[in-house]
Amino acid sequence: MSAEIATNRKAGRDFHILEKYEAGLELKGTEVKSIRAGKVNIADAFARVEGNNQIFLYGCNIQPWQTAGEWYNHAEKRPRRLLLHKSEILKLANATNVKGCTLPLLRMYWKDRRVKVEIGVGKGKTHSDQRHDLKEKVELREAAREMSRFNQR
Repeated sequence: MSAEIATNRKAGRDFHILEKYEAGLELKGTEVKSIRAGKVNIADAFARVEGNNQIFLYGCNIQPWQTAGEWYNHAEKRPRRLLLHKSEILKLANATNVKGCTLPLLRMYWKDRRVKVEIGVGKGKTHSDQRHDLKEKVELREAAREMSRFNQR
């Protein structure tokens, strides 16, 4: 059972998610305390594979812990290393070499006292794709509404 910390709803709107991967997150102590307090924003977070087979998370905003001193506190938007197996990192590196693919952060959650993130291989949607998805969602909602009206009789 995992407890949600944050979800990135913008990722589902802006990208077709092709694959999902679970990764650990290398954090400092004050970052964990801030996450427990719910002071995290992952709306613009994405991952990038660096040259020496490491993958880093960028754009994840974890607020500084208020009671910690200046010496012990962390930077809000520092790059954080993701913990994945080497084979998974190589798969993600190959996936990002395809034009239009990126690695958006989908959600952050607790799993056995550890913070995990779910990253996806996403291919960007065009404006017409977004409109088509919205139209499909409205049609499904209307069909469900009509089914419920029919079953009430």
